Amino acid sequence: MVKVDSKGRIVLPQEVRERLGITPGTEVEIHEEGGKAVVEPEDDPERIIERMEQLVVETDSEREKTTPLDREVDPVAQKHRSAIRSGANRDSDE
Repeated sequence: MVKVDSKGRIVLPQEVRERLGITPGTEVEIHEEGGKAVVEPEDDPERIIERMEQLVVETDSEREKTTPLDREVDPVAQKHRSAIRSGANRDSDE
């Protein structure tokens, strides 16, 4: 049994993470289904990147400054994007 902390966080048990292939940095979808919280790993790297890019656009529009994504990308965002693509390529080779 796990507890929810004051910020709403939980720790998924190791055996559950291993069965679902959830590793550090894995994007997960959390939704309610039949009165239960369901956690599903996102395994489509393009969908993850689209969601990241949408968040960047939303954040930039709130600041009234937008940087096109096809130009210079923040190094942290580029590293995350590369890690997602690398992980997807590694998983598809297995």
